[in-house]
Amino acid sequence: MRHLLTPHGHDTGDKTDAALEASSLGMRVVVVSFAALMATGVVQAVIVALSGSVALLGDTLHNFADALTAVPLAIAFSLGRRAVNRRFTYGYGRAEDIAGVVIVVIIAASAALAGYEAVQRLIRPQEMRYAGLVAAAGVVGFLGNEWVARYRIRVGRRIGSAALVADGLHARTDGFTSLAVLLGAGGSALGVPRADPVVGLVITVAILLVLRDAAREIYHRLMDAVDPALVDRAEEVLAGTPGVLGVGAVRLRWIGHTLRAEVDIRVSHLLSVVQAHAIAVEAEHRLIHQIPRLNAATVHADPDGPSQDDHHAPLSTHR
Repeated sequence: MRHLLTPHGHDTGDKTDAALEASSLGMRVVVVSFAALMATGVVQAVIVALSGSVALLGDTLHNFADALTAVPLAIAFSLGRRAVNRRFTYGYGRAEDIAGVVIVVIIAASAALAGYEAVQRLIRPQEMRYAGLVAAAGVVGFLGNEWVARYRIRVGRRIGSAALVADGLHARTDGFTSLAVLLGAGGSALGVPRADPVVGLVITVAILLVLRDAAREIYHRLMDAVDPALVDRAEEVLAGTPGVLGVGAVRLRWIGHTLRAEVDIRVSHLLSVVQAHAIAVEAEHRLIHQIPRLNAATVHADPDGPSQDDHHAPLSTHR
């Protein structure tokens, strides 16, 4: 009833406003998470100066570096706000996927650095002062990164940004690295100096597992993969549209954090062009309302009737 009574539209301006709103929300997440990670790094840096902990120094530098992953995301969301033009006819949404690739590379570098430091500390154990303070810094690092991770992942899934989700997973791996500092400090306090590097190796494995998930998500996005349940839902919506006699091909793809669709429907061959077009418009209207993050749909109507002619015969040699 609210949909029927409230004025609304689906023209280009409305769709652009929705995309800009999502980009603005993504930019807000980037700025807030950048500030949170920088604050976490500053707290840890103070404790590094007091304790001389090499492990905590590595984690602090890591957190500062991770805060800089906000840069490719900020660039991507800024580009995504640009209007379409005759060269970029689908807009600049793919910039988010490129940012996601950069973030995956950073996660891989983090895993390599964590593994390297762990091996080095196994070979040459380091003493630390103020183990309790170092442990507290590890807790601070974990809590800061976990908060940022939850924030990024929640909003990334809300606006459909794979890059933002990947960066959230990255922040979660950083939290695990901070926990390695905590457990290593505990081991040193108990007289087991090699506890820190052993835990560091375990955390490296955890980072690699998260790297696999993030890389798979970005790969799927670059390959235009979508959740098959979305295709099923689109077919149901189209089949339930009055005047639609059958549903043909349904194609969905992500462009940044919005979906686009290309679908084929069958309508009666007795209809006029105007009537067939009205059915196609209604089908698009229903898709936009019932498929999350769908920004636009191109609906192709084929005539359905007793004729056995192949209406696409001229195209058969090009498929």
